[in-house]
Amino acid sequence: MAHTLIGQVRRGPSRLLSFIKEAREELKKVAWPDRQTTIQYTIVVVFVSVGTSLVIGGLDWALQLLLEQVI
Repeated sequence: MAHTLIGQVRRGPSRLLSFIKEAREELKKVAWPDRQTTIQYTIVVVFVSVGTSLVIGGLDWALQLLLEQVI
């Protein structure tokens, strides 16, 4: 049993290096967006985030007013 654990510990660094090599190879296959596409997606994300926060904030404000009327 101890022999098996020692074997696993010894293979640890080689497994880590193998994982890193494989990850780098996979990242080379990724189709990265160009600068213009990244800027466009960033703008969309910002507007959707602001819009969502305004809707949630508005609902919170309206429910607060409603609750004050009830109490």
